[in-house]
Amino acid sequence: MTFGERVVGALKLDVATFEDIERDPSAMGQAIGIIALAAVASSLGNIWSAAPFAIVFGVIASLVGYMVWALVVWAVGTKLMPDPQTHADFPEAFRTIAFASAPGLIGVVSIIPFLGWFLMLLLLPIIWLWSMAAMVVAVKAVLDYTETFKAVIVVIIGFVAYMIVWGTFAVLSFGAALIGGTLTR
Repeated sequence: MTFGERVVGALKLDVATFEDIERDPSAMGQAIGIIALAAVASSLGNIWSAAPFAIVFGVIASLVGYMVWALVVWAVGTKLMPDPQTHADFPEAFRTIAFASAPGLIGVVSIIPFLGWFLMLLLLPIIWLWSMAAMVVAVKAVLDYTETFKAVIVVIIGFVAYMIVWGTFAVLSFGAALIGGTLTR
């Protein structure tokens, strides 16, 4: 499958797409790419507020966050809550889970002057729910789960870790902005 076909398949919540990504070690670059593209798309509105640092921050935080999320999903799913047929390594988990970020591409609307922030406010719940649904499909596929509920539990545990990473990045960047602002005065 091409990168575009994988993005479309992930957006459609297509199990076969996630299984294809899981089986393809050469898809690691695509996995990193989709996380970065979704983060950039969601942060483009910051161009207008003279805060391009926010775009870089978003990409770095998303990559680290998804790595942590994948690590937690892999550890919990293969060590604490495996099904008898569960077999996955971390790279498989990361590649598959990364494509669950594809709905974040809709965030490109944030670049529309004056209206982008409002559209993002309206679309954010949809993007989050869609991404969570994609994550459940991805986790169920990579961990070979037979029960969707089990995948939901693993996704929620991973989401908590992801939010801790994002919160840490936000606090650190806010602190850096405060220190930078006081040092330049």
